[in-house]
Amino acid sequence: MNKSSRWIIHLDLDSFYASVEVLDNPALKGRPVIVGGMGPRSVVSTCSYEARAYKVHSGMPSTEARRLCPGGVFLPVRMARYRELSGQVMDIFKRYTPLVEPLALDEAFLDVSGSLAAFGTPPEIAQRIRSEVKRETGLTVSAGVSTVKHIAKIASGFQKPDGLTVIEAGGELAFLRPLDIERLWGVGPVMAKALRALGLNTVGEVADRGSNYLFGRFGNRGRRLWELANAIDPRGVEPDRKIKSLGAEETYAVDIKTMESVKRELLALSVKVAWRMREKNFNALTVSIKVRDRHFKTVTRSKTSSQPFCDHLTLYHLATELFPFDRTGPWRLLGVTVSNLVPAASTWRMGTLFERSTSLSPPTDPRLNQAMDTINHRFGDGSLTPATLLESANCSDDQADDNLIDDL
Repeated sequence: MNKSSRWIIHLDLDSFYASVEVLDNPALKGRPVIVGGMGPRSVVSTCSYEARAYKVHSGMPSTEARRLCPGGVFLPVRMARYRELSGQVMDIFKRYTPLVEPLALDEAFLDVSGSLAAFGTPPEIAQRIRSEVKRETGLTVSAGVSTVKHIAKIASGFQKPDGLTVIEAGGELAFLRPLDIERLWGVGPVMAKALRALGLNTVGEVADRGSNYLFGRFGNRGRRLWELANAIDPRGVEPDRKIKSLGAEETYAVDIKTMESVKRELLALSVKVAWRMREKNFNALTVSIKVRDRHFKTVTRSKTSSQPFCDHLTLYHLATELFPFDRTGPWRLLGVTVSNLVPAASTWRMGTLFERSTSLSPPTDPRLNQAMDTINHRFGDGSLTPATLLESANCSDDQADDNLIDDL
């Protein structure tokens, strides 16, 4: 193994949410476990491999999953618990290198090029990490090892669950070329269909077609696909990769029809997003909302504040100002997102927020935010929340599909 090469490991926890549920309730072992929203319009977040045998998969409507797997165990998302275990796993990764780039709660890239003298070869490091994760958390993690970033990610999915795939230096193209084009990073169903229409079904066929040809059909995205198909990926692991936005959205089991209900749901979303802003030590300048009616028509609107904020009242008032009350509902989906994020420590000043010349109500006292955050960290999300939200039937776990969004 060439020790002078850059070595990257991609680690991916196996069926993470479902595996956590089995870990916490061993009686579920061997059963088809399906985690997601509990309402009729909810979708599957993840499922166990036993459920996948019934062709259930992430992103599938829950109603379809119930039809395919009527004997499945359907459970709500427990985000606080998943974050807790994700933190433990990420801490294990950081024992081997400071160069850890999380992609989500359940996966990360590690650059171990500088760790070989201390911990052995890249495959040995990957195996040590996998063993420690299993011993200390009870979870299994699959790993891909390569000199190329996107190839490490592809490789980690090859021997799931609980697998290790190593692509030696010099063997990258031999590994890539036979693969179906949907294995390439960034090729989803729409792009795959377009590529197949051009007679390109494998990664090797994309690689052979030529950069200029693909650029002419798909622009810069086509050129990037050609580079990936030829194992050209100079990107390194970015431990300080910046989050560009934070958001939350819900798809409701029962359409929201009244202005009162809309405002209550916007408040609930604002509380969640503001809590995550403070958790990650961000203030925001821009608010965006997304609303979808019963005919699946989606409206998005954005607004930028003159001053940064991190409290739910400011976020709520900005979101309500953006809401298209002039349009006819009812509404099946609402979402609130913040962007233009700045470090909170560099922007927070009480006087600045209270002095804004806007029609908004004053923001929440920072001491109240701190108290709310402390209680919610200790007892779980939503332990302390505005009283108005306690009346909301639509916010209950069995009626709404709650998705938290990080845009990296």
